[in-house]
Amino acid sequence: MDVKKHRSTMKRILTCIGRYKWGVWASLACAFITVLLTLYVPILIGRAIDCILGAGEVDFSRMWGILIQIGVIIAFTSAAQWLMSHINNLITYRVVKDIRTQAFNKLEILPLKYIDSHAHGDIISRIIADIDQFSDGLLMGFTQLFTGVLTILGTLLFMFFINPAIAIVVVLVTPVSLFVASFIARRTYRMFQMQSQARGELTSLVEEMLGNQKVVQAFGHEADALEKFENINEDLRVWGLRATFFSSITNPATRFVNSLVYASVGIAGAFAAMKGLLSVGQLSSFLSYANQYTKPFNEISGVITELQNALASAARVFELIDEEPQIPDDPDARVLEHAKGEVLLDHVDFSYNPEVPLIEDMNLKVEPGRRIAIVGPTGCGKSTVINLLMRFYDVNSGSIRVDGTDVRHITRQSLRTGYGMVLQETWLKSGTIRENIAYGKPDAAEEEIILAAKEAHAHSFIKRMPEGYDTVISEDGGNLSQGQKQLLCIARVMLCLPPMLILDEATSSIDTRTEIRIQKAFAKMMEGRTSFIVAHRLSTIKEADVILVMRDGHIIEQGTHESLLSKNGFYAQLYNSQFAV
Repeated sequence: MDVKKHRSTMKRILTCIGRYKWGVWASLACAFITVLLTLYVPILIGRAIDCILGAGEVDFSRMWGILIQIGVIIAFTSAAQWLMSHINNLITYRVVKDIRTQAFNKLEILPLKYIDSHAHGDIISRIIADIDQFSDGLLMGFTQLFTGVLTILGTLLFMFFINPAIAIVVVLVTPVSLFVASFIARRTYRMFQMQSQARGELTSLVEEMLGNQKVVQAFGHEADALEKFENINEDLRVWGLRATFFSSITNPATRFVNSLVYASVGIAGAFAAMKGLLSVGQLSSFLSYANQYTKPFNEISGVITELQNALASAARVFELIDEEPQIPDDPDARVLEHAKGEVLLDHVDFSYNPEVPLIEDMNLKVEPGRRIAIVGPTGCGKSTVINLLMRFYDVNSGSIRVDGTDVRHITRQSLRTGYGMVLQETWLKSGTIRENIAYGKPDAAEEEIILAAKEAHAHSFIKRMPEGYDTVISEDGGNLSQGQKQLLCIARVMLCLPPMLILDEATSSIDTRTEIRIQKAFAKMMEGRTSFIVAHRLSTIKEADVILVMRDGHIIEQGTHESLLSKNGFYAQLYNSQFAV
């Protein structure tokens, strides 16, 4: 990670922490009290030792008073430490909550092209695992960094107060600790950065394999999947081992430096005591300070290591947060209400990749209430047209208008609410069947939900479920058949009955008998509503008012079923091929 990016990440973290200044100041105050009282104890211990003048010469009355002071100070120190830890926990988890909320909010407004072009597992890893890693590092930093720095400064002041000469010896050895900490920190960040990246790749692979295990097994891809897993897992092991190695040498290296400082103080202090410059009690206090002075370097080195890991994880999260969001709605964007359903595509050009043209100069005018079927070979742009109508993607040039208004000047929510969409790929959330049907209309009455289910021919199988409409289905309806999931998706649209419909292979997973019933339900639902129907089975679109035949991003034919067959063109070839013997 370059220095500029490192500083930028650190600055953003401090900005996030800055929202809780009250907590930071309170934590600093508790840290100051803790360090001050902790450093005062060695002075009292030294005084107590000086009460022992020799054999049979002990000033017990003075010693007992000092011991009581020590007991009171330790009690206050413990209370201050507890309060500081509690405040640090509050700050840390609120900051982490804020960042995770920012990340998830950004996920909600990212353009669909970002979701389509990035591994879902890696995105999940950034929002979950990386933020957890950041949380751990931040908590340790708050807990030990404040007290560590204050302990070092406070100890130096106390040592200079007792004997400036010996304190200077300590200061001269200090740069060794700083060099060791800096040396380790520079080398650990890269390791933790690569470890986080490998962890994201591994999460992505596991998520991919878990969601498509049937396909993996059906094609005998287990060995290849295992090999890929082992390669990424090996990368994670290597980077994790390196990161752990460099971070683990922090403790012994700083302990070695600590021992140098302690030995230096002991030798210098012993000579000073022999010359009468220090009492035995003061020497004891000095040795205690020398130990307390070096201990924070060890802790801070560990904190720096954890902070390197936290910074690497935070950088990945901030990369997600900084992604360019989808183009926001215009300030004066129209809210589409009571749409008539007039749709116009005017010289529309669009491609996912600028170097690979897809839709070029598409023109189409759809009158309200018309049923438009879109057919064509795979990859011709059928689903892309749906993406453009719903404004999941914006056109590169030209325009799409609904009721005379460019969709870029209509709020996305109202535009999408104006469409009811049933896709070939079903999606259900974890929850009850009732909640899934009412997903687009949460305030729907029980009678409305049941009526929608009946019209979608889902009521009968729902009643056979253990708890009926209150049956909880797993994520993406894993305990239902594909056909049942699709029926629930159809019921969800039938409950809302928006003014425009999009049916993209809506009956692809339903048996022929049920499909006939659903087609009748669709016919009733489509009455008076502008409908776009994407289908591969051409027998399902005979009743469409207009059939658009697409190839290579262009509309090459359009007309009714009969008129297109009479032309004996590309549509006739597609239709006849499905019934060839």
